[in-house]
Amino acid sequence: MGRKMLREIVAPLSVLSMIIGAITFLMGVMEISAWYKSVDLGVFTDVVKTLEYWNYYLFAAGLILLIAGIWYLYDFVRKRNYLLEEIKTDKRSELIKKKTELEEIVKRLPSKYEKMFDAKKKELKIK
Repeated sequence: MGRKMLREIVAPLSVLSMIIGAITFLMGVMEISAWYKSVDLGVFTDVVKTLEYWNYYLFAAGLILLIAGIWYLYDFVRKRNYLLEEIKTDKRSELIKKKTELEEIVKRLPSKYEKMFDAKKKELKIK
């Protein structure tokens, strides 16, 4: 149940992870470089000043979230584009050769791509 729900929202979740990661990473960078002392960014600068040494932890957490978000979004887009490119074919033999690989990819993408793949298999009469 949880895995199926997660695969439906992997793209928005990775974008959200990137945004939160970027913000917390910047907060950490501002604390480490003491850049906020010369620049006033309003509420953002006030939050950095308030959190003081916690910004070092936010720097690390932000970096991890940013990298994870970028990776999951890249992986999602790569798999989606590969699947869509392979589904365009009208040759039954090409789809049969890559059927197992495409089925593994479809397991990790939202259900609409699974429906598209099933429709293509039905169109080309593949079991």
